[in-house]
Amino acid sequence: MKGWTLCKSWVLGIFLSLSMICHAATDDAAVAVEGVLASPAELKVANRTLVVFRATLLGETPAARVTRAQGVIDEALQEPAELQVSIEPILHSYLVLLGNRRAFIVAPLDVAQDGGSVRETAEQAAQTLRLVVEETGQARSLDYLLKAAGFSALATILYLALVKGTRGARRKLLGLLPPLMGKHSQVLRVGHVPLFDLQNLYYLVDRLLWLLYWLLLLLFSYQWMSFVLSRFPYTRPWGESLNVYLWNLVEHLLRGVLDAIPGIAVAVSIFFIARGISGFTKRVLERMSRPGTLRWLTAETLKPTTRLASLGIWLFALVMAYPYLPGSDTDAFKGLSVLLGLMISLGATSVIGQGMAGLILTYTRTLRAGEFVRIADHEGTVMEVGMFTTTIRTGLGEVLTLPNSMITGAVTKNYSRIVQGQGYVVDTVVTIGYDTPWRQVHAMLIEAARRTPGIVEQPSPQVFQTALSDFYPEYRLVAQAIPSEPRPRAELLSMLHANIQDVFNEYGVQIMSPHYLADPEQAKFVPPERWHAAPAAPRLDE
Repeated sequence: MKGWTLCKSWVLGIFLSLSMICHAATDDAAVAVEGVLASPAELKVANRTLVVFRATLLGETPAARVTRAQGVIDEALQEPAELQVSIEPILHSYLVLLGNRRAFIVAPLDVAQDGGSVRETAEQAAQTLRLVVEETGQARSLDYLLKAAGFSALATILYLALVKGTRGARRKLLGLLPPLMGKHSQVLRVGHVPLFDLQNLYYLVDRLLWLLYWLLLLLFSYQWMSFVLSRFPYTRPWGESLNVYLWNLVEHLLRGVLDAIPGIAVAVSIFFIARGISGFTKRVLERMSRPGTLRWLTAETLKPTTRLASLGIWLFALVMAYPYLPGSDTDAFKGLSVLLGLMISLGATSVIGQGMAGLILTYTRTLRAGEFVRIADHEGTVMEVGMFTTTIRTGLGEVLTLPNSMITGAVTKNYSRIVQGQGYVVDTVVTIGYDTPWRQVHAMLIEAARRTPGIVEQPSPQVFQTALSDFYPEYRLVAQAIPSEPRPRAELLSMLHANIQDVFNEYGVQIMSPHYLADPEQAKFVPPERWHAAPAAPRLDE
């Protein structure tokens, strides 16, 4: 048999040599033997891929080579004799022989895109062909098929038992869960407040057990199908592919976990270092905020400064740890990072503006908690100056939340900043005709301020003539209020206005702003003898 094979190889060699002579050129001969690239075709026998033809060889396209090789192999497999598979070199190609027949030729261009050698490809194809010959013999053996069916039946029984056992274990766990949760319910508490609602916790555990049940069911089904398919020769390639896919998946996951451990360790170390630096920076800033150290770092600016320093440290740590995070070099991770960055850039414009306005208010000390201010048409006591908003409580008991950007863009009147000690400024305006002595008006307004509870005597209230209009002068009473308890400014102003009316009524002065339709017959003026009408008294310099 071996002599016949060698003789046939020599005959084929002579045939190929004659073909080269007919082409009358060395290049043409190489093309005839090594082939020309064409559309690839897969040679598949008994569900197993032997080789992929990519070259047109001796005038045969890859598809024609596949058809011829399948015909030769199928014909040889029908013979009852034992078939031997071997390879023989011929020029730069290799013959794959099945018994005394030439099954196919592996040319250099057939493996050009695989990166391997022609001999390795031919040996791999021959090994697969030997497996096909062996499985063909098994498929013809009744004893082998009966054994395969028996093993499949045992595997099916075991599979059904595992499925039933898993279902029973899930039901048993669900039955034991309520008394177990009731027994340990006291542990899941902080003080007298339960961390979880037992009903919701039971539902969560039930869903987790349901998920675990289906995962195990899928795994058992996958292994059962792989085992059964691997028992029979024709379906064995499918079962092997299932096993290979599962093991490759497990191997990929384990390798990914092992490869990610060093990076995770570095990232965790960076975060621990950042945490230590953040705590050290906080203690340093607390020491530097003591009076007499830094003018801009006070008890009021310490909290936002600490937050900014901590934010900067953690952002730097995140940037440093980013390359070590698992999956950071993948295209999906990079795309997600770009998408998040774009969303933050588009949506955080107003947020960043509000934050910068909050920093301006904090470090310029425009507002402080407890001060009474007027911002645009709103006035009240400052309750909190936040990063993005400022909260004030009005005299009517309302709580207003104002955006910091609106405060920086408006005129802010601070009634508490210029006072001596604790408190705030309270002022009001009255207009009285020119026929009332201004000294009397001053004295009456100061008297009304002294009668009002909450207005302090030192510094003493003052009256200013802020305008001389066509029909009346304008008097502004300015005083400092420091109530014994938090009292709305509106309530204090109401009491002050009531006292002003009482004092003016007591001294017979009407609070009226005259407007003339015609020039009066008598001039509106105050003679000197009335300049110091009660309650006014002459000053030493008059």
